[in-house]
Amino acid sequence: MSANPFEFLGLPHIAALGLTLVLPILLTMVVKRLNSAKATQAVCGVFAGVLLLNELLPWGQRLARVGAYEFARWYLPLHVCSLTVFAVAVALVFRRQMAYEIAYFWGLAGATNAIVTPPLEAGYPAYRFFQYFIAHGGIVAGALFATWGLGMRPTARSVLRVFGLLNLLALVAFGVNEALGSNYMFLSQPPVTQSPFFFAPWPWYIPILDGVALVLFYLLFIPFKIGRRAESIP
Repeated sequence: MSANPFEFLGLPHIAALGLTLVLPILLTMVVKRLNSAKATQAVCGVFAGVLLLNELLPWGQRLARVGAYEFARWYLPLHVCSLTVFAVAVALVFRRQMAYEIAYFWGLAGATNAIVTPPLEAGYPAYRFFQYFIAHGGIVAGALFATWGLGMRPTARSVLRVFGLLNLLALVAFGVNEALGSNYMFLSQPPVTQSPFFFAPWPWYIPILDGVALVLFYLLFIPFKIGRRAESIP
């Protein structure tokens, strides 16, 4: 354990939360001011590269430390946020609509909760502290930057589409959990966290969280629905 245990809403935590919001605002201002497709693509490439390196580099260390079986049991990218990192990178670099929808809905509904109530033991300046907030804060910042800076937008159909994909991922994770005794997507037991969404005992929090996710997805789409209605008013 780190010599500095994680402090909920301590100064490093608040700083990480603030940077998560400030970064997409600054990047949006930069690309708007430069008004250059090449510069925008360079910003997106660097952002995506940092996210991917931060996600992939620990894989080699974990694989060497625990071996293939334990790696498959605990470290496959079958958590929502792990997959969303890749979706954010694809959305930023290739402007793929499906990847953006996953980044926007999964990221803002899931990773926002993850950075506000992180299940961390290690605090600043431990490597795990930085790796966690680069990943989860990067998801939120990336989704916001794609929306504000790149002008990408979700559609009405995307709400149910990403909700269906989320449940498909849950089925895959459930099968892996049953086979390996793992806990992907926290379907086998809840995480140790300050999150208010895990108030019910297992397994009842699972359908509750599924319903909460759908409600949050619709809430995240409301600003765009209002905006389109406003634009249609003569």
